[in-house]
Amino acid sequence: MALTEQWEAIQKGLPDDWGDARLRLVLADEAAAARASALLAPLNPWHTGREIRFFAVSRGIGPRPDAIGRALRRLDRERISGTLELVASDAAPATLESSRPTLAAAWDAAVETLPPDWSDLYVEVELLSSDYIARASLHMSPLNARREGGKPALRFRVAHTFGYGAAPQMARRCLERCDEDGIHGELRILRVLCDTRPVATQGPVWYIGGRTV
Repeated sequence: MALTEQWEAIQKGLPDDWGDARLRLVLADEAAAARASALLAPLNPWHTGREIRFFAVSRGIGPRPDAIGRALRRLDRERISGTLELVASDAAPATLESSRPTLAAAWDAAVETLPPDWSDLYVEVELLSSDYIARASLHMSPLNARREGGKPALRFRVAHTFGYGAAPQMARRCLERCDEDGIHGELRILRVLCDTRPVATQGPVWYIGGRTV
């Protein structure tokens, strides 16, 4: 069965309210998997050995079902065959958005508590599910967000007016992108500095756990 046909069959089996679907494509050998990974590059796939993983979303930001179909059609045209499997699928609870503030709203609330002369922040976003990590990392890439520890959390720096770190406006926009993609989590400001005045430097340096952040 062609890969596009396998994808159509998977879609028919998904519930009407599906939000995202995690997919696994297993190829005959590693050479075929490498070529398939290159053709699927617009989907930002994860590739190891004979296996390729990627995801689809029914709404919001991310590869939509028609984009998955177009990408798989490229593999079919090159006669690359394999087995496409649905790993898991989620639908966000209807009450989730109303019961938990969005990440952008949490950012606004946190900034409101800061003194007016704040200059540098170290921020953590702990995601509700590890399934969000890849998509959140993509949306937050302009922040140079880094994975920390074993929990599903991303951390980044923000600089108010100058120095090392993303601009506050960029931080908020990246969090809005996560909200638009249905990604939920808890935002915390871990460190804050006020009225810093760097001289011939890019700004202050924090040492946490014996390393700079």
